[in-house]
Amino acid sequence: MTDTYYVTTPIYYVNDKPHIGHSYTTIAADVLARFFRLAGRDVRFLTGTDEHGIKIVKAASEKGVTPMELADEVVVHFQELWKDLDISNDDFIRTSQPRHEKRVQNLVAELVKRDEIYLGKYEGWYDEGQEEFVTESTARDSEYKSVINDRPLTRYSEESYFFRLGKWAPRLIEHIEANPGFVQPEARRNEVLSKLKMGVEDLSISRRIEKLGGWGVPMPNDPAHSVYVWIDALSNYYTALGVPEIGDEYDGVGGKYWPCDVHLIGKDILWFHAVYWPCVLMALDIPLPRCIFAHGWWTSEGRKMSKSMGNFISREDIASICEEYSVDVYRYYLMRAVTFGADGDFSRTALRERYNGELANGIGNLLSRTFKMIGKYFDGEVPPCGQTTDAESEVIAAAEKLHTSAGGFMDLCAFEKYLDLISSLTTATNVYIERTQPFKLAKDDSQAERLATILYTCAEAVRLILLYLRPIMPATCERALEAMGVSAEATFSQAGAWGALEASTRVRQGDPLFPRKQ
Repeated sequence: MTDTYYVTTPIYYVNDKPHIGHSYTTIAADVLARFFRLAGRDVRFLTGTDEHGIKIVKAASEKGVTPMELADEVVVHFQELWKDLDISNDDFIRTSQPRHEKRVQNLVAELVKRDEIYLGKYEGWYDEGQEEFVTESTARDSEYKSVINDRPLTRYSEESYFFRLGKWAPRLIEHIEANPGFVQPEARRNEVLSKLKMGVEDLSISRRIEKLGGWGVPMPNDPAHSVYVWIDALSNYYTALGVPEIGDEYDGVGGKYWPCDVHLIGKDILWFHAVYWPCVLMALDIPLPRCIFAHGWWTSEGRKMSKSMGNFISREDIASICEEYSVDVYRYYLMRAVTFGADGDFSRTALRERYNGELANGIGNLLSRTFKMIGKYFDGEVPPCGQTTDAESEVIAAAEKLHTSAGGFMDLCAFEKYLDLISSLTTATNVYIERTQPFKLAKDDSQAERLATILYTCAEAVRLILLYLRPIMPATCERALEAMGVSAEATFSQAGAWGALEASTRVRQGDPLFPRKQ
């Protein structure tokens, strides 16, 4: 394990406002970034926007604005939503920025120098929605429509520069087979390997720039051509670190973070990330990212999301959900509702049930009753822990499992299993209270030491629950930790194990952490 940790989201197209899918990937990346910061790692978290390509040109034309005007207008919605959702990204890159464009040209120039790019002619089908070249057989199988949005494919025939993708495919296959964690989850890895072994053609990586109205990154060796948007876009993960160095103020600002620990993406863009990107990196002798993790898609109320059907979870819907519950509850639900990597369904009924069951009745109730008893029986100060018995063993065991297993689950992006650990500790502690019945012991002065041990055990469990829940629900947990008199700056190495809570720490009971919803 290295001291650094680098996580990225895909950079999002600026042809429309963000929705639940965008927020899902970005919240997941934020959870990883926050967790590994608390684990003591030097974290870099990147997100941003993809602003070139024919899709943007057409969207701008339909609105009667320039591509730059469209990008400037839409990018604000992403930046504001990430702020609203408490996203802690260290950088936000736009592919229209000179710091990116110049470095893309540098990378492409190096590929040209290494004879990895040659001039040829492209004739075939193009999926404008995905900015993807499609083989004749694939086009025929999909009835010459996009497999993503069902729109007709476009026929292209023009001079183009090609990257020698086929040359690097065998080496990529070897790498994927030798590194099972490189493409995740396993089903996606198998999908990529199967397709690779069927053979790949060289990749057309340029378009005539006049067809894009001059919008894009000019090929460094031929300014009449624009760099293919996927080569341009994928390079952001590297260029955002100030590499390669080109003599500007960004040179090397984040070079130490490469290779990336995990690229988080949606499964619809897996091929570009798992094939195009690694092959370009291999051709440039740049180390490959450690993991490319492709998550699933969201449906809504059991159906594919559609604006016409009224079940589309838009930015406005996200704001409404966050207002009804909270930003942290929205974050929690997305990380809890589905195994990361699988498809998921957003259901308001399921959200309410999880909220009431796991947060209000679970964590919130445990915190409330613990704080109330400490306030009533020990004047609001955490009592000292006396001799523990078998009764405490299940709580302590659940806490120790959380401490020892949390990092492994985060390494695997197994957010639901990570939350299972927190849920197990919550359940064990609530059951412990029912079994030990401290409210009855309080009536017997001879049981004061035993009562102190029980309430210390409850308070320490609450502290650990809040500490480990912080990456997912940062504002809520920081507020609750402060109410416990615990520093919100504590890291896992300082305070992640059982027993770090000091006796006499003052707690204060305020409003319910998670008020029940009717």
